[in-house]
Amino acid sequence: MTSNEAEATAMPDPDVDELEAELRGRVDGEVRFDNGTRAAYSTDGSNFRQVPIAVVVPRTVDAGVATVAVCHEHRVPVVSRGGGTSLAGQGTNHAVMIDWVKYCNRLLDVDPEQRTCVVEPGIVLDDLNRELGRYDLRFGPEPATHPNCTLGGMIGNNSCGATAQRTGKVVDNVLRLEVLLSDGTRFWCGPTDDAEYAEIERHGDRRAAVYRSLRHLRDEYADEIRDRYPDIPRRVSGYNLDSLLAEHGFDIAGLLVGSESTLVTILRAELNLVPVLPERTLVVLGFDSIAAAADAVPGLLPYEPIALEGLDHRLIHDERIKHLNDASRRQMPDGDAFLMVQFGGQSKSEVDDSAKRMLSGLGRTAEDPDVTAVGDPSLEDDLWAVRESGLGATAHVPGEPDTWEGWEDSAVDPSDLGDYLRDLQRLYDKFGYSDEAAPSLYGHFGQGCVHTRIPFRLNDTDGLRTYRRFMEEASDLVARYGGSFSGEHGDGQSRGELLPKMFGERIMTAFAELKAMFDPENLMNPGKVVAPARLDEHLRLGASWSPHLDARTAFEYPDDGSFLRAANRCVGVGLCRAPQPKADDVMCPSYRATREELDSTRGRARLLFEMLQGHRDGTITDGWRSKAVKGALDLCLSCKGCASDCPVNVDMATYKAEFLHHHYHHRLRPRAHYALGWLPVVADAVARSRSARLLNHLTGIEAVRRVGTALAGVENREVPQFATQTLQEWWSGRAPQGTGERGSVLLWPDTFTNHFDPQIGQAAVAVLEDAGYRVELPQKPVCCGLTWTSTGQLDVARRVLHRSVGVLGPVLRAGWPVVGLEPSCTAMLRSDAPRLLPEVGDVRRLADSTVGLAELLQERTDGWSPPAAKTDHALVQVHCHQHADTGWEADRTLLQRAGVEARSVGGCCGLAGNFGFEKGHFDVSRACAEDRLLPALRGADDSTLILADGFSCRTQIHELDETGHQPVHLAELLGQALQHRKRVDQIGGNP
Repeated sequence: MTSNEAEATAMPDPDVDELEAELRGRVDGEVRFDNGTRAAYSTDGSNFRQVPIAVVVPRTVDAGVATVAVCHEHRVPVVSRGGGTSLAGQGTNHAVMIDWVKYCNRLLDVDPEQRTCVVEPGIVLDDLNRELGRYDLRFGPEPATHPNCTLGGMIGNNSCGATAQRTGKVVDNVLRLEVLLSDGTRFWCGPTDDAEYAEIERHGDRRAAVYRSLRHLRDEYADEIRDRYPDIPRRVSGYNLDSLLAEHGFDIAGLLVGSESTLVTILRAELNLVPVLPERTLVVLGFDSIAAAADAVPGLLPYEPIALEGLDHRLIHDERIKHLNDASRRQMPDGDAFLMVQFGGQSKSEVDDSAKRMLSGLGRTAEDPDVTAVGDPSLEDDLWAVRESGLGATAHVPGEPDTWEGWEDSAVDPSDLGDYLRDLQRLYDKFGYSDEAAPSLYGHFGQGCVHTRIPFRLNDTDGLRTYRRFMEEASDLVARYGGSFSGEHGDGQSRGELLPKMFGERIMTAFAELKAMFDPENLMNPGKVVAPARLDEHLRLGASWSPHLDARTAFEYPDDGSFLRAANRCVGVGLCRAPQPKADDVMCPSYRATREELDSTRGRARLLFEMLQGHRDGTITDGWRSKAVKGALDLCLSCKGCASDCPVNVDMATYKAEFLHHHYHHRLRPRAHYALGWLPVVADAVARSRSARLLNHLTGIEAVRRVGTALAGVENREVPQFATQTLQEWWSGRAPQGTGERGSVLLWPDTFTNHFDPQIGQAAVAVLEDAGYRVELPQKPVCCGLTWTSTGQLDVARRVLHRSVGVLGPVLRAGWPVVGLEPSCTAMLRSDAPRLLPEVGDVRRLADSTVGLAELLQERTDGWSPPAAKTDHALVQVHCHQHADTGWEADRTLLQRAGVEARSVGGCCGLAGNFGFEKGHFDVSRACAEDRLLPALRGADDSTLILADGFSCRTQIHELDETGHQPVHLAELLGQALQHRKRVDQIGGNP
């Protein structure tokens, strides 16, 4: 059946109201038909977009079974979804989508002796391996998306990853599956010997009929399967009919692995596990070209590496432009292409000997400039990050055409890899894809699998014609090599219609018969693999995509050119959904608190894209006034974690501010926007009226505070205390001190330091003067506009910024450093201000001149030694904006010089400026703090110093930390150490 024939027989849309009522009445779970949810799930990590009918989040596996039952009764299609990172379009469909991740994510059983476990489909791979770590076991295949991909999704796609060099594909590691047919038939399956087959046959039920049909299918097509299926390590395309062969034990579970939710719904899985290898070593080899690197692969395989990856200079180039893995890239050896060869074993000597044997066989040594040998696990992880960043690094490179998936994981025999890469490069040249930016080539070279992203033009007719011709010729090329169109990501819609080129018509007939056996009504993820939609159909962009939303913006988007392109920046890799991100990462605190797709960076990006109204079946039809988009953005903390942690640097804080600016244009805002956004004006009025003591007294009275917060539209939380003397007032009565031998600096009196914590500014002045600077403060009020920006009052923010740079004009033109103490304000001046006022030269000067205290003292103040601190260890809550803007390496190094070993907590404190004070946000704010901050504080002893430069972080700790720790700013730590040193000097009689 062709795609057009399938469309002709497609089912009419269901009675949505009746379907919704049935699902809500019979399913123990969250049933969602709203446009916001449907928009968020309308695409996966691919080029395709299909709006689901609804999304169901079952609380139990049995609730998932009930969902399928209701859909079958209404003849409604169903598709299961794991991490939503599929690159071939199999994770998107006009169907009821079942999202298993939130609740059905348990490790049910472990048998350490047999090295097996049983899991639910929504468990994330890294979570599973973390739990298995206590048994020194792990699940072998590990895709690059291991922080957030699920076992159900991996089984659906037959995933692999770099570790498949040692452990094989998922199909090689699944023992049994519990599956559900669309008609409600439910059973466990796996390898089936004659005795078990006879027992199943004896029951004469639907399962027996399926097994009987599968035997007939196997017997009829066995010779063709053996003849047409590529005998290569990475054949992922097509159904696993080879698992039915006698030599593979008539393995029904193996057959169903990689079936992309088109045959059954997977309910549970019994997995084979492998021992953790306690020791490993990594050797990186440099080559003149990526084809030359591929030529070397067959000679390396006899040394039995556990991973063998390749990458070219283009990937390194893209990471350099995007400042990804800067330190790691500097460890790479000489060369224009690289092989990363990893050995693992039980002892260090074992793995080192393996690496030495390989190098000796190549005639190289560890000291050669084109060799990097690493035995330190942490350094190895850093180098692996260079390879694992491939998808994010090659997407949306500033100044270059966008690249897309589609032909991103073809595979050939490793012995043919070098020649295949040369032919593929010639194909790129033929179609003009090498003209502006040659596609990067990288992947699992030890198994002949190649990843790439190509600058397809997917939004105009000529570009789509070229895309189709390329895909057809590329598939012909792989077929000539006896390879697989997919070596990892599956067929879905990208390659479904090309499969006859690889398998021939007879095997395609077998595929259709198999589909009919399991899913005769075509209710399981229709339009994929069998009777597939065309590869240029259902595109997220496409020739008809025509966004007409007024996208004139308050911010400039220099890396994207427009908000339209920025809203399409997300590639769906889903790192914002990682349950356990890297130690210091921030992204995405709201998702980690709620486990909701709509509360992830990716979910919000999808809604913003849908808001652009580029599709005839648009889900978001009210543009900037959209309540659905506003709802999705409501729990965004504007932490900016995604701006640095997202592989493609989606900056949701900026997008949220932009949206709120348009959403409330000429409309009344929530009271909290006025109360919190106009805080600098309120604080200045308090200082001028000398009413700080009175206000502090009143807000300390519970009844008064409750009334006041209600009137302001904010949460009833502790209200920060105003200082009775501002930093600027203190400064105006103080004579300048210090030698000024290093020149002058301007200390930025941000609202929080100036009006709430002036002692921090006072300490900073003392430290800067001790370091040899002449310190100045503005005499007039200045503000970065942060509070207006975070609440989307961008016109006011622009005016405030314009006025502030007017005050500072002479200082900025003189080139003085501007020292920021509040990380959020410092980041605002450096990154947001130039995009709000790109036409004002002094704003650019201000951005270029602004530095943090540690940056100035550590990186620009040679010859000065920080005073020794009174404590030798500290726990640091790094402000999210500092994490996103500059990181805290300068702080860490400066603290080490002061005698303090500092450890970062990681994650977001949860207050995030105005977020934690806004009505309805307290529970999420606390949940974010409970994620990492509060547990870390509970685990810290009384002698541990708590450092938190951010006003929000200190406020959150002060209110929520029951252990009584009092957080201090870096300036306070250094100031106290300086005072101590001066007292010691005085006692010793020194001047």
